[in-house]
Amino acid sequence: MAFDVVVVGAGPAGLAAAIRLKQLAPDATVCVVEKGSEVGAHILSGAVIEPRALDELIPDWRERGAPLHTPATEDQMLYLTATGSYRVPMLGTVMPHMNNHGNYIVSLGEVCRWLGRQAEELGVEIYPGFAAAELLEEDGRIVGVATGDMGITRDGEPGPNHAPGMELRASYTLFGEGCRGSLAKQLMARFGLREGVDPQTYGLGIKELWEIPAARHRPGLVQHSFGWPLDRATYGGSWLYHFGENLVSYGFVVGLDYANTWLSPFDEMQRLKTHPSVRQHLEGGKRLSYGARALSEGGLQSVPRLSFPGGALLGDSAGFLNVPKIKGTHTAMKSGMLAAEAVADALAKGRPAEPRSYTKRVRASWLWTELRDVRNVRPSFAHLGTLGGALYSGFDAMVLRGRAPWTLRHRHADNQVLDDASASPPIAYPKPDNTLTFDRLSSVYLSNTTHEENQPVHLRLRDPARWQSVNWERYRSPESRYCPAAVFEAEDTEAGSASGPRLQINAQNCVHCKTCDIKDPTQNIDWAAPEGGGGPNYPGGM
Repeated sequence: MAFDVVVVGAGPAGLAAAIRLKQLAPDATVCVVEKGSEVGAHILSGAVIEPRALDELIPDWRERGAPLHTPATEDQMLYLTATGSYRVPMLGTVMPHMNNHGNYIVSLGEVCRWLGRQAEELGVEIYPGFAAAELLEEDGRIVGVATGDMGITRDGEPGPNHAPGMELRASYTLFGEGCRGSLAKQLMARFGLREGVDPQTYGLGIKELWEIPAARHRPGLVQHSFGWPLDRATYGGSWLYHFGENLVSYGFVVGLDYANTWLSPFDEMQRLKTHPSVRQHLEGGKRLSYGARALSEGGLQSVPRLSFPGGALLGDSAGFLNVPKIKGTHTAMKSGMLAAEAVADALAKGRPAEPRSYTKRVRASWLWTELRDVRNVRPSFAHLGTLGGALYSGFDAMVLRGRAPWTLRHRHADNQVLDDASASPPIAYPKPDNTLTFDRLSSVYLSNTTHEENQPVHLRLRDPARWQSVNWERYRSPESRYCPAAVFEAEDTEAGSASGPRLQINAQNCVHCKTCDIKDPTQNIDWAAPEGGGGPNYPGGM
């Protein structure tokens, strides 16, 4: 099938790009492919969004019924100790990035479903359940993507329900796969898009959606915390958002540049719920859903070259998250809109190989200014630790106002900083009580994750022998701890085992967070898109 433009990914960036394209070039043919079973299926509820980009894209979104129903009315920032907490005062002055006045707490999945409907009304074709699995290249230019075959058996042969993938060809292909997209990763290597920029650094965000008693619900409350249970060398923190009908989004982010191989982001997230500042919000409630995803935290100095022959990178595929704000929806949407403007211009001017004006448009926009002004915040925590980073961030915001004459660098990729097991202090995590805290498998169950079990494993070891000699012998299987879905299990590890340690990969549990692709010490794990429609299925209407 041939189109003017193919968009990979029906997230905020991809849908904003598709809508903006049809606004500017109504006769252009635009197709969006989405690996989830439906638009929004891979996006768990509960996010604070800044409506700035939405105001620009669809000014009458309120009249059109956009699902932004809960205004943010109260901000709290807490520094936690093991038994107590300290309120960070003067939030708007000390941490202006965290001021959520004018923002909304939303179900982001519902926002994407609504954006999808707006796109379809403009004539955009959206194909959910189809995973873009292969780049199509001719004469050094990307000319589209191929979707993955359906019905391939585990041994790689066509099964009885086999249906071949389809080639979706286009003058321009826009990639909005989210963080660490499998095709974006290939594009960066193929066209050298990361040359001359800092390594990307990532966080792992783990999220739960709770329904709590009405008497405890405070719609509009936005609470963030940092400190305990993480040590002072590990970046991370939590959020609690009250929204909708007695719903609370609870989540925890750990920077994937942590060094202790025994650290488990999932277990850190669970034990934080036992802290009084979090427990009081969730106790007596019911956990409804669970999910996880990696976040691109490198900021401005880690943004790659944005365009290449035949297309461009959007949203978190390019790393446009504003880390101090803990927001990426508005920046993702703005990047999609700017890419659409560059592509519409290219379509009208003879369809040159590369939509080069995209980079110029980004650099001239508020998106670039916003990321420039906060560029030193995230690396300050890596250089100075939790308390030093917090103090520097306040100084940067209040005194320097983002105009520091220096730029702090990201010195290492996240996979390069893990300490050996023998040099890492062990961490004892409490057992789950199955009321407030839970294990991985019961959590994955709530994500409604499904995969066709007879398909090829979509988590691949480049060199299977390397796992025992490196991952086990040096690090004692860190993937069994950083994976939030119990995909990786080290088996036969007892002394005297006849077979020796081996890695069991439970690919059917995968919630598509991509952490394994990022944190593996030797980059031996490749995450590839499974059969279309596989993965989490987060419900709508929440």
